[in-house]
Amino acid sequence: MEFFIQNAWAQAAPPAGDAGLLNLIMLVVLFVVFYFLLIRPQTKRAKEHKQMVDSLAKGDEVVTNGGMLGKITNVGDNFIVLEIASNTQIKLQRQSVATIMPKGTLKNTL
Repeated sequence: MEFFIQNAWAQAAPPAGDAGLLNLIMLVVLFVVFYFLLIRPQTKRAKEHKQMVDSLAKGDEVVTNGGMLGKITNVGDNFIVLEIASNTQIKLQRQSVATIMPKGTLKNTL
C-alpha cells in the first residue's frame, strides 16, 4: 500500500539560531510600517475634519457627505440648518459636512 500513500517521516530539527529574534524584528518593522502608512494619516485627517467642523459659521458654503451643496443659515451645538435652494432648508448634523467651499461657489452653480 506504500505505493499510493507515502510514509510521513519526522523532520530533522531546525538549526539553532536567531530565528526568534528575526521574527520579533519583522513584527516590529511591520507594526512601524502600518503606523506610518495607515494609522497616522487617518488620525491626522480625523483631527483636520474635527477642526473644520468646529469652525463652521453662518454664511459658509459647504458640501455634505451626501453631496448637497448649500449655505449655512443657522449653527447649533450638534446641528446646522443648510439652505440648498431659495426657501428650502434642511437640518443636518455638523459631522455630515465634508468640505467648506470658497465664497461664491453657490452662485456659480445655480
